[in-house]
Amino acid sequence: MTTESEYQRKLRECYTAAPVVPAPEPWRAVAARPVGGLLGVGFAVHPDTGQDLAMVVSHDGHALFDAVTGERIARDRDPAPETSTPQGHPDLACPGLGPVAGVPVRIAGLFGGGLHRTAPGGWSLDVVSPDWPHDRVVLSTDGGLHRGPAGGTWWHVFHAAHSELRAAGFSATGRTLAVATSSDLVLWTRPPADGTLRA
Repeated sequence: MTTESEYQRKLRECYTAAPVVPAPEPWRAVAARPVGGLLGVGFAVHPDTGQDLAMVVSHDGHALFDAVTGERIARDRDPAPETSTPQGHPDLACPGLGPVAGVPVRIAGLFGGGLHRTAPGGWSLDVVSPDWPHDRVVLSTDGGLHRGPAGGTWWHVFHAAHSELRAAGFSATGRTLAVATSSDLVLWTRPPADGTLRA
């Protein structure tokens, strides 16, 4: 028992001492978009370009963002009451909008669900709370072990110190990383396997 308690103390100290740093290559920050009253986020794929799209559900309706540029490409301020939140839908989904209109988009956040925690290339993501309720998002290449000092195989990329974390994780393609809080959507992207990335 003493060994486990000592281990937990050291791990907590390690996380609290790690500064927030940019995500490592090949990841690049896309945008931090303010979204008041954010309830959840989900991903879809643009049917023409194959790019990731991030869909946000908030108290102010639904919005769809290009995950490579951060540009908002569609907005519905007044969705039908029965589809305004994923609550009650068996897949926690809301109907898409814009280029994915009518396509169900699974939403992770306040009503449950989750995003992918691993991505191709050995990437993983964890949410840790060494000073709960302030969640920290950790990106790693060591299978989530977080051994050694920060910046080696793991990086503290986001600290939810001023808002409540709703969801964090990768898109199904593994090319986008999203962190959604009650007030913001933060995105990172990386090139697909062929190296092309639209600006």
